[in-house]
Amino acid sequence: MFRAIVLLAVLASLSPSARAQPRPPEGSEFQLFVENDTPKSIKISQPQPLDRPWAAWLYLGGVAQRAKDNRLDTVEIDFGLVGPSALGREVQTGWHKLIGAPQPMGWQNQIPNEPAFLVSYLAKSKHALGTRPEFDLELIPHGGATLGTVMTLARGGGILRLGRHMTGFGPDTIEPGGAMLQNMRRDIEPGRAHDMEWYVFAGLDHRLIAHNIFLDGAVFRDSPSVRRRPHVYDLTAGLSLRIDAVRISVTRVRRSEEFFTAASNGGRQTFDSVNLGIEF
Repeated sequence: MFRAIVLLAVLASLSPSARAQPRPPEGSEFQLFVENDTPKSIKISQPQPLDRPWAAWLYLGGVAQRAKDNRLDTVEIDFGLVGPSALGREVQTGWHKLIGAPQPMGWQNQIPNEPAFLVSYLAKSKHALGTRPEFDLELIPHGGATLGTVMTLARGGGILRLGRHMTGFGPDTIEPGGAMLQNMRRDIEPGRAHDMEWYVFAGLDHRLIAHNIFLDGAVFRDSPSVRRRPHVYDLTAGLSLRIDAVRISVTRVRRSEEFFTAASNGGRQTFDSVNLGIEF
């Protein structure tokens, strides 16, 4: 397994209070996450210097969003720690035991304990490109930056989507700015006029990366690492369907190589995600 991200709990969601004067919808949320990164082969107990290090990152994140017209701005601040205290071994071992998957054997080689943080900003906007009786066409470009000991990068890209009665800013993803908060959905799209929504989409996200703790290793202590590539991109395609308040989205991601190896196969990935949710 290359990467596993586990959402442990959503601690709180704060809806904006009523105000006498209308203003752009705003929302905030706190959440607790564990993110695990492992080499391609988890059955090898010895160090694997030509593959990504074993690493775990446990953090408490605060997210704030503001929507105005066809624009969505998101700021996320995450504080936590990397290393054995992040409980990556326990989370992955327990999950694999539950589903009957092979047990990971190399967690003793993970990067050491140290505090970690990141601050992220992401802006998205929606632009109508065409309307027909059967479907609509939209472009949703995005751009942002992240700064911290976990990740430092600049990014840009967008998605093109074709569908009917489309809401939101594209499919939800587990990343800063990757999903609209539930109270934001209520405020920016009150009482949806249509019970069914669908769209297909394709997208590109390009990242210029200055630091990635999951590849560069720990900041303040010696640890395993690999030679990181500065440019990484994701190609995405998928579909999303909403019936009343229930939405299901299916996404395939093709990620470019994230690090250099002698065999030139440093971390290229193709993976799928399925997102099932209830939009209150």
